[in-house]
Amino acid sequence: MATLKELRGERLRKLDELKQLGINSYPDYVERTHHVFQVVDGFDTYQGEDATVVGRIVNIRKFGKIAFVVIKDESGELQLFLGSETLQPLDAAKNQLGLAQLSLLDAGDFIEATGPIIKTKTGEISIDVRSLRLLTKSLRPMPTKQDGFTNKEERLRRRYVDMNVNDDVRQRFVRRSTFWQATRDFLNQNRFTEVNVPVLEHTTGGADANPFVTHMDALDQDFYLRISHELPLKRLLGAGFERVYDIGPRFRNENYSDEHLPEHIAMEWYAAYWNWRDGMKFMTELYRHVLQTTFGTLQFKLNGRDNNFDVDLSKDWEEWDYVETIQNRYGINPLDCTIEQVKKALADNHLEVEKTENIARGVDKLWKNIRKDVAGPIWLINTPLFISPLAKSNPDRPETVQRFQAVVAGSELCNGFSELNDPQEQLQRFLEQQQMREAGDDEAMMLDIDFVEMLEYGMPPACGLGFSERVFWIFEGVTAREGVPFPQLRQEVDEVTKMIYPDIKFS
Repeated sequence: MATLKELRGERLRKLDELKQLGINSYPDYVERTHHVFQVVDGFDTYQGEDATVVGRIVNIRKFGKIAFVVIKDESGELQLFLGSETLQPLDAAKNQLGLAQLSLLDAGDFIEATGPIIKTKTGEISIDVRSLRLLTKSLRPMPTKQDGFTNKEERLRRRYVDMNVNDDVRQRFVRRSTFWQATRDFLNQNRFTEVNVPVLEHTTGGADANPFVTHMDALDQDFYLRISHELPLKRLLGAGFERVYDIGPRFRNENYSDEHLPEHIAMEWYAAYWNWRDGMKFMTELYRHVLQTTFGTLQFKLNGRDNNFDVDLSKDWEEWDYVETIQNRYGINPLDCTIEQVKKALADNHLEVEKTENIARGVDKLWKNIRKDVAGPIWLINTPLFISPLAKSNPDRPETVQRFQAVVAGSELCNGFSELNDPQEQLQRFLEQQQMREAGDDEAMMLDIDFVEMLEYGMPPACGLGFSERVFWIFEGVTAREGVPFPQLRQEVDEVTKMIYPDIKFS
């Protein structure tokens, strides 16, 4: 079997021969009158009419004076029929190839073909090609499913190949696009305004996460890549907007997992004059709209980390009280317990104890141990205040906050709450978080004095919520890395590439 270097060498030879014939293998002009699906689905309408189609060659079969070429574009595959009596000959001025030059083409090349739409004797919808142009000469052969392009690391490194070989992977990202478009449409239909807020921040906040740090030469200052959209969007409420949202990347300098990537897409919205109950009602409907639009159903069989779940998003959602849930499971009251009690509960349930710096982190680990077995959909409510430094307290239970979290198939799929708009209380909570940072908790929130100043000018009562593309990953049934087109991997250059480019120094 020929090596990749040998196959590439043969294609370079063909490229050189095409140049000698006067053919530009990478022209800038392309003509297209029909997509493949239009020819196939509209055959009864277009039969006999001329069409110009473009696409990547899937395979070539030549039988003497005739040949069959299958191409594919984004919409599907189509057969081209080439006959020596009807296909125009080589014309370098038009960048046009004849049947005699077919041997210079390979699977993976891009071509343009013009001719009438027909059915062959075997009933195959085809183009009876009269004019054939080369659009791109490929130098590396595209693997096929038969080649067994299944190595996960290789697939993730060369996702452009993965999507060519495995159409289901490409379709996943069509659905991902539909997911975000449906989210945007629902928000727009409910009078939200999309406002893109900065990625680079002097002080980052809005979540418990370790940030990435970069340096801006123009200002000679360090900046953080945002871990959340929250604080800038709430500044917009103070500026007079009543319903705002942003969809875009956020960055959390943490480890990879099946549910988390350091860089991922997220959405956050904020609505003035709403409280957490308004937000819960709104999100129940948003989930139904987005998932029905994306997947065509609200009934799912989902795989969690440790369990398989049957989930029906059309039914009424249950509400679980955070404090009661912890107390019923572990026998401790998270509002009135010691760090020793929390560590004992962690140890008794074979959970990590060593990195439990404070009660908030320990109690969160206890909840996540419960969460992994929850099918849902449920709303987790009445979270302790010490876990939610940006949420409003419950008037009747001030030690808890007006927070709601969606839990489905063992995962938390959103986080929302009535926003704290008391500047003095917000400052006090920031100071408490600052003390946690100084004690070694790198994920505790930073003091954002500009945000406190905004609250002093006044921000209306509001509800806010955020979710990441983890929602899509869960319902798509894939891990985080499989759920994005180009996941970050440790940089490597394979040995074949080093051999092909011996004069390049790869670091």
